Amino acid sequence: MAKVKKKNKEEWQLQEAKAMFSEVIKSAVSKPQFITVRGKKTAVILSYEEYEELTAPRMSIFNFFQNSPLLDVDLELPERGKELCREINL
Repeated sequence: MAKVKKKNKEEWQLQEAKAMFSEVIKSAVSKPQFITVRGKKTAVILSYEEYEELTAPRMSIFNFFQNSPLLDVDLELPERGKELCREINL
């Protein structure tokens, strides 16, 4: 029985992935490839670009506000009362 090659395959059994490693790598360029062991997803092969995107350092909240285009905008905020707490009707 001839093996039929599936187009756009995303999930590979470990033995199949070993035998067709080049195909798995080529497919990973367009979308992640999942490797299964005993029917359970065990590993993922990603394109290098996707890996870089996932591992890129994230901007801290401090840097986000520091780089804000609104950094020099003066806000007019109402004055706060000097009392420590206020009465709330429940």
